[in-house]
Amino acid sequence: MTRYGAQFGPDITFLGVPACDLDEPETYAGADVVILGAPFDGGTSHRPGTRFGPQAIRMTDYLPHDGSRPSLALRTDGLVDLKVLDAGDVEMYSGDIEVALPALEAAVEKVARAGAIPVVLGGDHSIAFPDAKGVANVLGHGRVSMIHFDAHADTGDIEFGSLWGHGQPMRRLIESGALRGDRFLQVGLRGYWPPPETLDWMAGQRMRSFEMTEVVHRGLQECLTEAFTIATDECDGVFLSVDIDVCDPGHAPGTGTPEPGGLSARELLDSVRRICLELPVVGIDVVEVSPPYDHADITAALANRVVLEALSAIARKRRDEREGTRWDPAQPLLAGRVPEPTQPFGSTPHAHGHHHSTALSHDHNETWPPRGGHPAYTHDDTTDDTTDDTTDDTDDTEEKP
Repeated sequence: MTRYGAQFGPDITFLGVPACDLDEPETYAGADVVILGAPFDGGTSHRPGTRFGPQAIRMTDYLPHDGSRPSLALRTDGLVDLKVLDAGDVEMYSGDIEVALPALEAAVEKVARAGAIPVVLGGDHSIAFPDAKGVANVLGHGRVSMIHFDAHADTGDIEFGSLWGHGQPMRRLIESGALRGDRFLQVGLRGYWPPPETLDWMAGQRMRSFEMTEVVHRGLQECLTEAFTIATDECDGVFLSVDIDVCDPGHAPGTGTPEPGGLSARELLDSVRRICLELPVVGIDVVEVSPPYDHADITAALANRVVLEALSAIARKRRDEREGTRWDPAQPLLAGRVPEPTQPFGSTPHAHGHHHSTALSHDHNETWPPRGGHPAYTHDDTTDDTTDDTTDDTDDTEEKP
């Protein structure tokens, strides 16, 4: 079967990583990570447009799409140190949610059974049900915990007459038995939804939800530490679901249901990094990026960096486990780096250890900058600015010292 590619727009991969085809297992054999696009917004309750999210997340980056991104902080290249492939989009018609979601679940399950981490680019948050369930089908129902960043709990029951939508996937996951309510951690909730009866249901499932008032009062890192303890108890892996609206609309305006008062972009990236450094992450989705409502690609760029931060941290975690090291966040950027041999100014290395001068002057004995300073930054106070240029008989084509 020919690779499906992109449902909307050209068939590009995430920042130029190699492509694979889920119908050809040999193309993703040995992969550490397989990226999937879920171009679906049939579950939105307000502003649509997330069907264009996968394309925007893949391509929004000012650097070359060359399949390489060395992390300054983590000293890893998540796209090189890991074998990362992009399987393109799953065909998901937004007008038929009951066909679209099972198609995505089957694709995610294929990736998980191959031993790779599925990273799903949404799409609205209804895709979290097939994403997490697809992984749990492989690792075991009840064996995967969820850390869920969102402004909203997404635990509604019947919305607009439907069991399926972007406000209900977390309830459906718990009801299905794929994930346990008491291993379900939510960070960043705020605002005025869901209603009290839904909160009562959540309490009955023993969910742990960190509303922003608690996050601000206790501190984000303390809340994450508590969440990590719960997430790793009696579970073999953690699914990370990031709804971009967990961030304040000033940091992520391009989303369907913006809610003021959220995390900053920096807080989200730091949290994702810490999760992927410290926890056994077995699946990731990044959802609710709606390019039609974005401004200057702010939201798409943040979502792109969420993916990169996760991959860089997973690569760092694996290196530390392999080499017996531990990443130090307080390490200065340049510490321990070996400087390149110093070369004379204006020279470039040449074959056999020789150097080739690139200085503008033809006098190889002349120093640069010339004695007296760089001509662009010196001024001769004796120069008469009223000199008549017409009296200068110097040939302009003659080389000047």
